[in-house]
Amino acid sequence: MRCLAARVNYKTLIIICALFTLVTVLLWNRCSSDNATSFPRHLSNGFRVDGLEKRAAASESDRRVNHGGRQQSEEALLQEQQKAPPVAGGFDGSVGSKVLGLKYEEIDCLINDEHTIKGRREGSEVFLPFTWVEKYFDVYGKVVQHDGYDRFEFSHSYSKVYAQRAPYHPDGVFMSFEGYNVEVRDRVKCISGVEEASDGVSLQLGNTKDFIISFDLKFLTNGSVSVVLETTEKGQLFTVHYVSNTQLIAFKERDIYYGIGPRTSWSTVTRDLVTDLRKGVGLSNTKAVKPTKIMPRKVVRLIAKGKGFLDNITISTTAHMAAFFAASDWLVRNQDERGGWPIMVTRKLGEGFKSLEPGWYSAMAQGQAISTLVRAYLLTKDQVFLSSALRATAPYKFPSEQRGVKAVFMNKHDWYEEYPTTPSSFVLNGFMYSLIGLYDLKETAGETLGKEAASLYERGMESLKAMLPLYDTGSGTIYDLRHFMLGVAPNLARWDYHTTHINQLQLLSTVDDAPVFREFARRWKSYLKGGRAKHN
Repeated sequence: MRCLAARVNYKTLIIICALFTLVTVLLWNRCSSDNATSFPRHLSNGFRVDGLEKRAAASESDRRVNHGGRQQSEEALLQEQQKAPPVAGGFDGSVGSKVLGLKYEEIDCLINDEHTIKGRREGSEVFLPFTWVEKYFDVYGKVVQHDGYDRFEFSHSYSKVYAQRAPYHPDGVFMSFEGYNVEVRDRVKCISGVEEASDGVSLQLGNTKDFIISFDLKFLTNGSVSVVLETTEKGQLFTVHYVSNTQLIAFKERDIYYGIGPRTSWSTVTRDLVTDLRKGVGLSNTKAVKPTKIMPRKVVRLIAKGKGFLDNITISTTAHMAAFFAASDWLVRNQDERGGWPIMVTRKLGEGFKSLEPGWYSAMAQGQAISTLVRAYLLTKDQVFLSSALRATAPYKFPSEQRGVKAVFMNKHDWYEEYPTTPSSFVLNGFMYSLIGLYDLKETAGETLGKEAASLYERGMESLKAMLPLYDTGSGTIYDLRHFMLGVAPNLARWDYHTTHINQLQLLSTVDDAPVFREFARRWKSYLKGGRAKHN
């Protein structure tokens, strides 16, 4: 060193020291910038990255522990790192070195020259808030836990297609309805109790798992049968009363009332206590039931009031067959002289359509009633059910102006209307349900008795094959043809209606080998995941 110092004067030493200091400062700043990744916090609708930073900090801490104590094997650490998603500003575990952090900056995004939203930019990539994306593109997504980490799951649609496991047959499952409970829909306001020997008695119960109650009943005077339920609402007791009047439903404080009719002769009452409780608590003056989380915890006791007889009280998990035959018997009892089941409410399908006044028939209702009656006949061989199903084809033959359900498209194609409006509306899903009912009947009744049903079915299927292209938008399906009949904007089908269309086509493709059903079902399935028709 003395020799080196002797050869180098003091000015040169000063320059060398200054250069060494500059290099040291530059290296220090570079290391500091690697550790500090900038994530703007003040976007109101953007994705938050707090979880990413926490995960990065946890990852760094884990590596310090592993480096010092070697408590975890390198192989186990590698598996954990492979499972974890990449982290902004994180570390490369395979070599234990830092990865250059992602740097985001806020950027204004001008949408269609109309308004501006805040986005984020990373290099040449620009990210828009998903709260804006989901509304603009009508898509869906949420952050979920997966293998201990957060991840974002995106989907183009919200509805799923039912897998047609076997060819359709009238004595089998009706589409996907084996796994679907129509009663729980919020549009179903209540389940009527009308159609279904002492002054008072109380029966202590205690069921905590089963909530389908059934009993045989005969009233001699006005009376009621009440079920007391302990609920999830802080253990409060609610009482569901089945009363010998014709009131549909009422709710006051913690008492829910359903009219079950006079019941002056022996009859069986079967009720779903979960549904009756939730419909009562959610009762509103709107067309839908208010959302509620209340559930029964325990059936506490049953109370009977009035004079009469009560027998065969059972509480079970399900009562599907009882409900099925109650519905089948109701259809037989309430079929009118025209072969239909009139709908006694006013229905306004939309602007431009005349209102349907009470007493109108629906081809969809007729078809599904036929499918129910056919199955009741196949189970019991009771001719009453088959005769009722055969009479139900009558409204198919008459146009709406004659209180029927038939329409004709372009003076050529017969169509059976879910809503027999003026002008015709041509609702797709209701038409296909009506065809399934006709198929069930023609297959069950045989060539002679089922001749009329077969003729109606064949004409309807010809129309469906010809008109299916009118319901394809190239990215989804259309609910009806009001855009053609009224000259208004198309009525696009929601995703749950879109999947209903697919499910119906899948079913029909197992009873008719025309390629059109398989081709449309395949293409319409692709729309669920963002598929689109080609443009010019």
